[in-house]
Amino acid sequence: MMNRSYTVLIIIAVTLFVNAGPVIPQTVTDAEKEYARIRTLAFDGRYQEAEHASRLLVKEYPAYGDARVLLGRIIAWQGRYDEAAAVIDTLLATEPGNNDALSALADIRRWSRDRSQQVTAPTDIRAGYLFDTYSEPYDRFWQVFSLGAGHRFSWGTAVATVNYGRINLGSPSDTEGSDFQFSAEAWPELTRNNYAYMAYAYSDGPWFPHHRAAFELWQTLPAGFAVSAGVNYYYFDHSIFLGTVSLEKYLSRYWFSGRAYFHFKDIGVTTSFFLNARRYLGTTDYIQLTLGTGTAPDEPYDIITDLNRQKASSVRLTWFNQLNSWWSFKLGAGYSYEKYAASSYRNRFEGSIGLIRGIGRLK
Repeated sequence: MMNRSYTVLIIIAVTLFVNAGPVIPQTVTDAEKEYARIRTLAFDGRYQEAEHASRLLVKEYPAYGDARVLLGRIIAWQGRYDEAAAVIDTLLATEPGNNDALSALADIRRWSRDRSQQVTAPTDIRAGYLFDTYSEPYDRFWQVFSLGAGHRFSWGTAVATVNYGRINLGSPSDTEGSDFQFSAEAWPELTRNNYAYMAYAYSDGPWFPHHRAAFELWQTLPAGFAVSAGVNYYYFDHSIFLGTVSLEKYLSRYWFSGRAYFHFKDIGVTTSFFLNARRYLGTTDYIQLTLGTGTAPDEPYDIITDLNRQKASSVRLTWFNQLNSWWSFKLGAGYSYEKYAASSYRNRFEGSIGLIRGIGRLK
């Protein structure tokens, strides 16, 4: 009986030893060596083991910023983006200028938005409405109704839209008119660090430009920065060119953008500047404040009127909300104080609403 009991105990001990797997040290004596070991585990896809060891390293060396950044990335690679962002935020609270932490946080925000897109329908139909109005030196009420469809391809997203514009002008002209515009836009992802915006629109009426074309290229940089440069082209009865450059920055749940527009004229170049501050309320939802000053417009539908102004200061508020995998909407309101003649000013108001309905199978 004793020999049989010993045999059973030996079998149990051997089984436990075989199934126990690698033993993770409970005390770290060489932080750099342990950091390298954890990176190897993570790159091999052994995330749970790497996370456990990384938490121990952070606990024993709380001032080791690289270890905390690594822990945040390991958690994000497992799809727990809010938790990963919280880990990085803890480091930024004491080291707000840590470039590695800022870069990791920007990646986490981008990954979380990419993941959210994967749980929405790849195809959608969308409708929108906007108005733009002022009362000096005459009443003008400009409206645009939009209906279109979008699709998310493997290379990026594309949208086709039909816009119907309706204008009402007060005395002395007392004019009413309408116009159609056909538009196509695309946001191709060229590489992991480059993406672009391309657009073309056509209209044969008097209110929209006959041709509108745009191209802009973005380059992401370390520490949550990105830069872009592009050009917008319009043709009414002559060609109009607007250049644009921007500098963007992700910081925790915020996105900031400084953008300049350049209107190339025969007499020289006029400029405008816009500052955007966006606060993310979740993975995709946000509220955004835009402040602008200058002459060149940033979102022109009736560009001739905009370019005739001599100076403008503007403020705009935008709210985007994704209700679920099928529905999302966008609301906007804005105000501009414009100088339209040598000593004449006017108040200008705008508003917009957009609705997107996903169709097709969720991915």
